[in-house]
Amino acid sequence: MRLIRLLKKDLAQEISTWVGKDLISADQAESICKLYGVDYHSIQSLSTGYNLLVSLGYLFVGLAVITLLGANWDDIPRGLRMTGLLVLTLGTHGLALRSLVAGERPRAAGLFLLGNLFYGASIILIAQIYHLGEHMPDGVFWWALGSLPFGVLLRDNWLTLFSCLLAILWFWMEFSMGFFPTLFPVFIVAAVYVLVGSKPSTMLFLSAAASIGFYIEALLSLLWSADRQRPEFVPEHLLVSAALFVFAYALSQWMHARESVKSKDYGALLSLWTLRFALIVMFTLTFEDPWRELIQIEWSHPLSMWLILGVLLGTALWLGSKTGQLGTLTALIVFCGLSMLAVVLLNDTESATTMQVLYNIALVVAGIWLIVRGIHSGISHYFFLGIATILLIALVRYIDLIGDYIGGAILFIVIAAVLLGAAKFWKVNQTARAREVRS
Repeated sequence: MRLIRLLKKDLAQEISTWVGKDLISADQAESICKLYGVDYHSIQSLSTGYNLLVSLGYLFVGLAVITLLGANWDDIPRGLRMTGLLVLTLGTHGLALRSLVAGERPRAAGLFLLGNLFYGASIILIAQIYHLGEHMPDGVFWWALGSLPFGVLLRDNWLTLFSCLLAILWFWMEFSMGFFPTLFPVFIVAAVYVLVGSKPSTMLFLSAAASIGFYIEALLSLLWSADRQRPEFVPEHLLVSAALFVFAYALSQWMHARESVKSKDYGALLSLWTLRFALIVMFTLTFEDPWRELIQIEWSHPLSMWLILGVLLGTALWLGSKTGQLGTLTALIVFCGLSMLAVVLLNDTESATTMQVLYNIALVVAGIWLIVRGIHSGISHYFFLGIATILLIALVRYIDLIGDYIGGAILFIVIAAVLLGAAKFWKVNQTARAREVRS
């Protein structure tokens, strides 16, 4: 099961109980764990949980100190403030270096995180002392940049994640003020470097993936801006974002087809989140108002938009051909392409009702496809997500469109037929698989 990779540490813990009950040998347990990139001999150490608790502990120590300083800030002389902030920041980093040299890596990472908090507080408070606040995002940028080397040098996921989250905050502050975040790729490259060279990290991977998407959209906003100096979002970003998620799904399939365990893990994670995003977007478009807004949009850069869409969707199709997912990707790209053409070419807002109906049907078809795929592949997540999709759309449409007893009864009968049919299909499929295993 593909999604078991997201719970592989729990699987490793369960495997250790199988060994304890003599169901499998230690060598077999080690081979199973190796298949998912887990060290069987270290699963009892709970190092990840310990590191997380240490980091959170130091985080709240830093917050407590910053809160006390802020409460008594006006009563502290200016010179003492400046000296205290420098001593606190440098002293904490010195203790972290000492722990790192002594081989206490988790403690060092926690102290570096604490030192980064003090560093950020020092930037804010020193700016307040000397009234340095002309461009607020600069303080967040220097905080993120000053914290970044510690995560990169230690290849620590939590320290790097801390810097990346600050960088994303700086990105949006800078962008909202009409400035382009030129140095944002520095943080993306650092995150990718740590992801490749350290243990897998769900949060850091999602942050890096989101950062790449944000930066691509920022580049396009600069391309499509009126004066090429102040970036701004335009309607074309909506269609490009949809194409980016199609490309991300195709990329997730390619990553999962690699031999690397880490690549498989990240591929499963990316596939899961792109699927969730697609269902949310489809559900939003089952209402009439979003379609009315989309149809009324005036497209200012259609040529460059279609060129970018063609590159993204074409690359996604090529990735599908390399991973055995050509049929699925083709159907997805055709559906997205037709939807985009409808948004651009339709001019009559009365067509919004037609598109609403079509997307209601499409979402039901997607739910059925998830159920069938979940049954055939044995992935229960797909199965239950498909069931939930059909139940949700049926409930919303009943409230929105039907609303009487006869219509409700018919709707509930249809839902029951879908669920019972899925259950029967599941039973037949699982029985056939059991017979294959016994034979």
